[in-house]
Amino acid sequence: MSVARFVSAQRTEHAVPHAVTCRALGLSESWFYKWRDRQPTARQTRRDALDEAIRVSFDASGGTYGSPRVAQDLHADGWQVSVNTVAARMAALGLAGRTPRRRRSLTRQGKRPVAPDRVRRQFTAVAPDVLWCGDITEVVTDEGKLYLATVIDLYSRRLLGYAMSAHHDADLTQATLSMAAATRGGTVDGV
Repeated sequence: MSVARFVSAQRTEHAVPHAVTCRALGLSESWFYKWRDRQPTARQTRRDALDEAIRVSFDASGGTYGSPRVAQDLHADGWQVSVNTVAARMAALGLAGRTPRRRRSLTRQGKRPVAPDRVRRQFTAVAPDVLWCGDITEVVTDEGKLYLATVIDLYSRRLLGYAMSAHHDADLTQATLSMAAATRGGTVDGV
C-alpha cells in the first residue's frame, strides 16, 4: 500500500483528518492533495482496460477459463499481452479457472469373471416379465455423487424399480431388483 493510500484510508476507516496524518508522517498536505486529484497515468489506464477485458472473457467462459485461454481471447480481440501478465492480473483480481475433471468410467475390469450376457444384445421381449434390463448412472450434485440404478421391462419399457445411493455397490442393485419384483407382485421366476 502506498503512503498516499494509507493517508486516505485513515480518513475513511478511522475518521482521522488528512492534515493530522500528513503532519504525523512528516508529509506536506499539498503533496497528498496533488496525489489525490491527479489524472491516471497511461499505464494505469491500460491496466484498468486490460482488467476489464480479462473479467469479460472470464465471465463469458462461465468462470472456467484459465490464463492461457483468456490470453487467447485477448489476442483475438487485438490485445498484445503475455500469458504471464494475464495470469498475474487474474491473480490480482481473484479470478481462477477451473481445471477440467477427468472422467472416470464406473465399468472396470475386476478380479471376478464377467457375468454372462443373457440378453445377447436383443433388447426386445415377446411378453411381459420375460426380459428385464438395468443400468446404474452417476449423477453429480452439489453435495457429491449420487448413483441411480433402474430396472425396466423390455416388453413394455415400463420402469419397474429404481434406487439411489451414495455408493454403486451390490446393495444398490439388490434394492432396485427388490422394488422391481415387488412391482410385479413378488414372483418373477423365469425373468
